Amino acid sequence: MTFGFMNAPTGFGPGSQPSEGDGADLDYMPMPSGMRTFHSPIPYLESAEGLEPAIACLRELAETAKEWSPDDGAIVVEAARLAKMDPRNRALIAETLGEGEVSAVVAGDRRFEVQESVFAGVWRVASGGTEHIEIGPLPRAIGQAPAIALAAPPMPGHGVVNAPAILTEIFDHAGQGGSHIVNLTLLPHTPEDLAYLDAVLGDGGVTILSRGYGNCRIERAAAPDIWRVRYFNSQDALILDTIEVGGIPEVALAAPEDIADSAARLAEVAEAIR
Repeated sequence: MTFGFMNAPTGFGPGSQPSEGDGADLDYMPMPSGMRTFHSPIPYLESAEGLEPAIACLRELAETAKEWSPDDGAIVVEAARLAKMDPRNRALIAETLGEGEVSAVVAGDRRFEVQESVFAGVWRVASGGTEHIEIGPLPRAIGQAPAIALAAPPMPGHGVVNAPAILTEIFDHAGQGGSHIVNLTLLPHTPEDLAYLDAVLGDGGVTILSRGYGNCRIERAAAPDIWRVRYFNSQDALILDTIEVGGIPEVALAAPEDIADSAARLAEVAEAIR
């Protein structure tokens, strides 16, 4: 059997690629950048005189983090002691703890503002003019935020195509235990689908922002254990849009090994500024 002549595919062979003088550069998609790295926050002090309460507080935080176990959940520490400290001692604690990658707001009758320190798993929690520190995967205020009643879902309007099927999948897995992820980025949908999903799922009053490579924005739906998780690159472009059914998404949680590492680092810092 003989084969007829086949033309070479276009785009190959001599002259098919730009020469060095053509000024053609490969244009890669921007990748996330600016990942935060740990730097030991050791404040410079001319004298530690009068700062004994803050130093003792840091040591206690280190010891509590060292003894923490996953069964403990979040441990509230230093609520009363912080309130009694003078501004200089409170400033030393704030400077030492710094600001880490995760922050959150819990809205409702009582508003909570949460900021992770540079020591993973060590959290500053402010509410009603008071502040305390917690050690654990995530502060209690987020896990114990009250559920919000779901409003009657609106009827699907023009342009809503796949949202009803997506909602069926979400609610079938809600309350069943375990976890389930619906990757909206890979599913066909219209802008009206996304708007309808937002209208039906509602706003649960919890917003978490995790900053590492780019940003991750996590919002709780009014329905329990349903979370909208969106990932943005360093150019603030949405690169992954998901709905997670289950507990608080792991991207927001401090891992046990991170808390153990924070205990050692806190002890080192407290010793260094003594």
